[in-house]
Amino acid sequence: MRILVLGGTVFLGKAIAAEAVRRGHDVVCAARGESGQVPDGAAHVLVDRNEGLGPLVGQSFDAVVDLATMAVSWVRDALRTLDAGHWTFISSCSVYADHATPGGTRTLPPLEDDPTAESTPDRYGSVKVASENAVREAHDGAFIVRAGLITGPGDKSDRFGYWVNRLAQGGRVAVPDVSDQATQHVDVRDLAAWIVDSAENRTGGTFDAIGPADPLSLVLGEVAGAVAPQGTELVRIPEAVLRSHEITPWSGPRSFPLWLPDSHRALMLRDARPALAAGLRVRPTSETARDSLAYERALGQDRQRRAGISREVEESLLAALG
Repeated sequence: MRILVLGGTVFLGKAIAAEAVRRGHDVVCAARGESGQVPDGAAHVLVDRNEGLGPLVGQSFDAVVDLATMAVSWVRDALRTLDAGHWTFISSCSVYADHATPGGTRTLPPLEDDPTAESTPDRYGSVKVASENAVREAHDGAFIVRAGLITGPGDKSDRFGYWVNRLAQGGRVAVPDVSDQATQHVDVRDLAAWIVDSAENRTGGTFDAIGPADPLSLVLGEVAGAVAPQGTELVRIPEAVLRSHEITPWSGPRSFPLWLPDSHRALMLRDARPALAAGLRVRPTSETARDSLAYERALGQDRQRRAGISREVEESLLAALG
């Protein structure tokens, strides 16, 4: 198959391209190339989507995978320009309007591009909704992948990597005391394999692309079991203490990754069964943790992070428990 990946230089896009190359497909990655290099074996076509897809005009592909983020105009331009037998669009679980109630299916209202608008989670989700609609209008059998938290080698968000790195250092590790909170993730390599499977099989439909939901305590326990030295202790910090120390949920420079506010407790409680039934295969969290640790060490374990807390802040949390 001849497969075009609109992206292909970082994380999920690169993993998709690498998996397709591994299977012997003819892979073209269209990207500026400023964020990274395409995988070995893939061809790189230099494209700035703000300026169109000029070098690709007139070309045909058996499958296209579009990873467009905040630009419906990019999506529509690709749909007009490219001839493809199968179309995959990488969307997000951020399209849902209600993250507090489990099982909600109502999506946000679609929004068009507005470069002057502030980038917010809701705006991101609404632009994804508009992009999904455009893809469905153009391709009846389109494969819409609403990704949840993607983990594994190449992830620079620190939402999962923070815990892998911290637990690998051992000692007394502060964790949020929300042990029953649901937590979901999908290894980038498993998601990439499913996307390539679906291109090969011409799978269509809209799916929440995520693994099964497990309690946060179980997820962190699996990570600890994979990477933590003997004697590591997970110390639960009550939410009231976290708030009094100005620790924020989810992400940011002073945050506890995987901890969700009440308003978003269903964000990681999506129904994974349809995706699993459609062929998504997920590896154990312990395997993702071990491989993520190798990636963390390569990046530098003491680097400035996008999510997590410093050891000094952690010590203050532990001290607050007496």
